[in-house]
Amino acid sequence: MRWSLVRVCLAVTVMVVVAFAVPLALVVKEMARDRAFAQAERQAAAVGPALAITTDRRQLQRAVASTQAGADGRIAVHVPAPEEGGRAVDIGPGRAPRADLRTAQRLGQVSTSTVPGGFALLQPTAIANERVAVVEVFIPDDEVTRGVATSWMVLAGVGLALVVVAVAVADRLGTHMVGAAERLADAAHDLGKGELGVRVEERGPAELRSAAAAFNSMADQVVQLLHNERELAADLSHRLRTPLTVLRLNAASLGDGDNAEQTREAVATLEVEVDRIITAAREQRENSASSPVTTGTDAAEVIRERMAFWSALAEDEGRDTWVAGVDGPVPVPVPKAELVAALDALLGNVFRHTPEGTGFAVDVYDAGAAGDSVIVLVSDAGPGIPDPRAALRRGYGDGGPGSTGLGLDIARRVAESTGGEVTVGRSVLGGAEVCLRIGSGGREPRGARQSLRRARRGATRTGRVGLGGLGNLGRRTDKASGRAARGHHARHQ
Repeated sequence: MRWSLVRVCLAVTVMVVVAFAVPLALVVKEMARDRAFAQAERQAAAVGPALAITTDRRQLQRAVASTQAGADGRIAVHVPAPEEGGRAVDIGPGRAPRADLRTAQRLGQVSTSTVPGGFALLQPTAIANERVAVVEVFIPDDEVTRGVATSWMVLAGVGLALVVVAVAVADRLGTHMVGAAERLADAAHDLGKGELGVRVEERGPAELRSAAAAFNSMADQVVQLLHNERELAADLSHRLRTPLTVLRLNAASLGDGDNAEQTREAVATLEVEVDRIITAAREQRENSASSPVTTGTDAAEVIRERMAFWSALAEDEGRDTWVAGVDGPVPVPVPKAELVAALDALLGNVFRHTPEGTGFAVDVYDAGAAGDSVIVLVSDAGPGIPDPRAALRRGYGDGGPGSTGLGLDIARRVAESTGGEVTVGRSVLGGAEVCLRIGSGGREPRGARQSLRRARRGATRTGRVGLGGLGNLGRRTDKASGRAARGHHARHQ
């Protein structure tokens, strides 16, 4: 905006200066010409009285020499010969053609003639015996243009000064306006980055002051809405304490046994998660969830832990499972709790939306320096997702009874917090494939997904390949652990 104002002001000022300076320069040139010819007429008029008195050569020479132009050799007098056959008198260096002299004598009017090096002013003067003498005054070119160049330079300097002053004034006005607009834009960017305490000083033009006031009001409303949302989440989570207390008391009365112990563990885990939700909802952070994540997590370790948890339910339902890429550490810039929630959401969707006996696989690929990202693939051999684009919309919830449509959205938010993304497609197993790319803004390297698919095709698919090689992955084969997995999945949905 600032440079636009400067350019507009520069264009307008230049046009105004040209519109006035060009005609004024022409007037100056014409005035210099008129001044030179007027001076020549005065010089010629000074010789006129002598011609009226006498035509004697000596007296006329003295009269011519008494003038400034005559002393410079720029005046010539042409007296025609008398009728009785006398000789014509010519005094001084004549430059005008004879035809122009005869025309001036015949017409009896002042005229000019172009001669080499300038102009000749021809002024007729009546003398005795009805004769007409002509006084010729030579006007050099430098006399005609004397002072014109200086005047034009002064005009150019004044015009340039006007342009500079106008541009400087426009720049100051533009800075005043643009400064307020830039402060408003910077505040909007900061608010978008999660700095909820940013406000705009109401300065500048009236329109920008009004925009700043509206922005501050909007920011206050956003802060209030976020506060209300946190309080609502905390209150809703707190309401779960009463049924959890009853459930914990009932679980305590179950007595001994594996089923009773696992039920009590599940209730304790659920109570810890509820407390964690309440604490996180009431926590007032300076930065929003869109701020860069600095907590690191080993994705391979998380996948091993969650597959150990979900393998019990998979065994109960007769599902084949495959795991790849978890032999070594795979660091990702995501808090462990968020990665666990995302992975549980994806695995829970497999159990919820595919028939029993449908196999699934979890692969992790560390792109490293090639793409600065980590890719986690969750694929299954089920019917697939009919509309992948709609499935990624928050609250799609078209997967059957009890589905909220938040599973894929949880994974998407985790990926996007690191500059990654979530995509849905068709897996090599025949069903759906969810690609969770976690990174710091790097793009997925070419061929990464194809490499994973080729590796998966080469894996042995008899039995439950992958789980046996994980070492510390235990299996809970009882039905109670399957119910606990279902409860854990329902919590993340």
